[in-house]
Amino acid sequence: MPEYIQVVTTTETREQALTIAREAVRARDAACAQVLGPMTSIFQWEGSVEEAEEHLCVMKTRADAFEALERTIRAVHPYAVPEILALPISTGGADYLAWMRDEVTVPKKGPPYPEKPDQGPGTH
Repeated sequence: MPEYIQVVTTTETREQALTIAREAVRARDAACAQVLGPMTSIFQWEGSVEEAEEHLCVMKTRADAFEALERTIRAVHPYAVPEILALPISTGGADYLAWMRDEVTVPKKGPPYPEKPDQGPGTH
């Protein structure tokens, strides 16, 4: 995996996406986060095709911080099965990448993310 990644997740509301973004940056699991949307998502869930309005949260971080960032996302994410995808950043401005490197603190490995009960439709 490359040294730097973008991690994306989607939520049902803008407020949920903003909460995830703030927590990720506050915990120093991500250097920055952006919230986009609303957008329309179409997906399979429990045997049927669903359609929902969602918001996208894009977080910039180091690859070695992914586990910590995933724990932070799962701790506040309302979905039982949230989208959490890491996309490689192949290159970038040296000054921006240096800033990202300096802003992200990689903690020691923590416990696995907490289990959440199935929360019904929209929990993809």
